[in-house]
Amino acid sequence: MAANIRKLLLIAASLLAPALLADDFAGCVAGLSERALREGISPATVKTALEPVRFEQRVIEADRRQPEFTDTFASYLGRRVTAGRIEQGQQLLRQHAELLARITREYGVPPAYLIAFWGLETNFGSYFGNIPVLNSLATLACDPRRADYFSGELLNALRIVERGDVEPGRMIGSWAGAMGHTQFMPSVYLRYATDGDGDGKIDLWGSPADALTSAANFLRGIGWRAGERWGREVLLPKGFDYRLAGRNQTRTLAAWTALGVRRADGTPLGSHDMEASLLVPAGHQGPAFLIYANFDTIMRWNRSEFYAIAVGHLADRIAGAPPLRRPPPQDAPRLSRDQVAALQTRLAERGFDSGTADGVFGPATRAAIRAFQQAQGWIADGYPDSKLLAALKVLEGSDS
Repeated sequence: MAANIRKLLLIAASLLAPALLADDFAGCVAGLSERALREGISPATVKTALEPVRFEQRVIEADRRQPEFTDTFASYLGRRVTAGRIEQGQQLLRQHAELLARITREYGVPPAYLIAFWGLETNFGSYFGNIPVLNSLATLACDPRRADYFSGELLNALRIVERGDVEPGRMIGSWAGAMGHTQFMPSVYLRYATDGDGDGKIDLWGSPADALTSAANFLRGIGWRAGERWGREVLLPKGFDYRLAGRNQTRTLAAWTALGVRRADGTPLGSHDMEASLLVPAGHQGPAFLIYANFDTIMRWNRSEFYAIAVGHLADRIAGAPPLRRPPPQDAPRLSRDQVAALQTRLAERGFDSGTADGVFGPATRAAIRAFQQAQGWIADGYPDSKLLAALKVLEGSDS
């Protein structure tokens, strides 16, 4: 019952907010125009770029929309690291070999990673989004929920127009205002976008060379370590203590070796002074990964562990590596937010604190699951498999 009430409230809020926002949109844009002028953007740019902007209800709906189900690792990875994408990535690796070699020499980012980012962000430039960026940003800037952030991004988009990099009509992107082959927000564009083809201008929509060079410049700027991997799949020994897993725990490769961890092909780990953390995104029945500093850099691009693993694994496959030795189980339960909230409630009722029952599967929930599993004498990997969900009666009672 409580879950249904929450759902109705969210639906009501998402329907009401756009109507209220649309009524005052013109006044909001007028205020943003005045701010742009105060911050030195020319009247001509403000007139050309802001006067035509329109309220986009679909942007508010996308921003309000919460995913109904949490994605499994198998589903997430399977949709992003596909045979077709690997093959196309390898073709593009060959096609742009000279450009990519130059970028790697200058920025230290290997070619396969740049191709992988390109593939995940826009499927190699086949889809940039379908909403005028200025409409998206103005709509979100006039929404109180994150007005400060998107007002700043809107002004940055106007600065891009003012520089002459792109005409407003060509600024098509995602609902959140991400742009071009590599889906840069305007603030990232202004700081890292680079002329990669030497034509004297920057075009992240029409020039893959500009986009790939800019991506490398961005990655270097946020901490990419040249000469290091993102991570790798590893084999764990029988009886491994899964309490050692998690991004918040790091050990040297020598320490992981002492614990019996090996590469996926069974050979020893190298670079023993290098620090790494262990991730088991599908629990003990799925693959295990040791992740390095560049994994954290990928997460500065997108704050999702699944995304960062997908980038790294796709890059490996494009570079010729084999599939995962231990693929994730395909029958893992796909939980709704209500079911995650029910899981959190059931754990708390049994004395395992998982934080607020908000339907978001985070570190506190994982720790509570691990503690519950340990109390049952099970493998304590912190993963909500079917056995745990059945024991806690989650799948049969999530709406109660």
